[in-house]
Amino acid sequence: MKKDIVIMIVDDNVNFVSRMTGLLENIDGISSINVVGDYESAVRLLIEQTPDFLLLDINLPGKSGMEILKMIKDKNLECEVIMVTNHADDYYRNQCKKLGAKHFLDKSSEFGLVTKIISQQILNWSVTL
Repeated sequence: MKKDIVIMIVDDNVNFVSRMTGLLENIDGISSINVVGDYESAVRLLIEQTPDFLLLDINLPGKSGMEILKMIKDKNLECEVIMVTNHADDYYRNQCKKLGAKHFLDKSSEFGLVTKIISQQILNWSVTL
């Protein structure tokens, strides 16, 4: 199994972050969960320590999560991006996928899929090692 899985959550909704952190803490293999709530902090942390998984909202203080996706693509950072947003219409879905988001979930109805996606990917990594 890949050791020391790092997750980063970029979202300014404290309730969502609390719920998601609680769910992620139950997944074996995750060594740390870093949380930031704005664009500038996210960019700084991404450059310091690129996570294995990035849970990213579109609507952030500063600039949008789509700007973070552009930065990840421009700098060729390797992390699996899971968009979790209330802006779950086709326009945003298509734009985020073009910018490299692997998954795009509706925050209000699909947030529970995050743990399934991450658990499955960790399992896949353990099989390929």
